[in-house]
Formats: sequence, C-alpha cells, structure tokens
Amino acid sequence: MFILNESEREYRNGDNGPKYLMVGPRMNFAVVQFQAGQDFKAHYHKVMEENFFVLEGEVEIIVDGVVHPLKKGDFIHIEPDEKHYLRNVSGKPVKMVATLAPYQEKDKVEIENYPAG
Repeated sequence: MFILNESEREYRNGDNGPKYLMVGPRMNFAVVQFQAGQDFKAHYHKVMEENFFVLEGEVEIIVDGVVHPLKKGDFIHIEPDEKHYLRNVSGKPVKMVATLAPYQEKDKVEIENYPAG
C-alpha cells in the first residue's frame, strides 16, 4: 500500500503529457494534461488496454482513424492493437485520468505520420 499526492509527481513534458502516479506491477495509473493545441504521438499497445476519463476540458481521440470528441465526464476504452492519437483542439487545457493494464515494461509502439493530413 502507498499514498501520494499528485503534486509529488511531474508531467513528462513540463506542463503536459502523462504524470504517472503508479507504474506497475499490474497496471499504470496517470494524470494526463494537454494545453490548447497540444497532442500526443500516435501509438498502439501490443498487450495493454488503455482507458481515459476526462476530468476537465475537451479532447479528440482518434482510434483507428475515427475521431471521438470527448468532454468532461466522458470515458473511452482502447483495446490492444487499436491505433490511437490524442489532440486538444480546444482553446483550454484538458486533464484526464489514464490507466493501462496489464502492466508491460515495453509495450508501446509509436506510429509515424498518423493520422494522415
């Protein structure tokens, strides 16, 4: 068992990206934040499934080429092998909870030039 406060961790890219509160041994748990106009590199996972729950703002999550606009209170579940890409097209920051399970040390496959356009 452990307890920590979100303020004890930092976002990967300063003011954006994931902020992992837990990594393994069975799942990852993160707070994810993107400022207006920012995005996250397209990728997929071979084994892990990924979930996002929007706490604040609006975001587009493109899964296998289909755009899913999400707002506060929305949840999306992404299966292994589903290519996904996130972008904040709103004028405000977005903040989400993200979980990945089952934990794999190396499972993410980044995709170049996706989505096209």
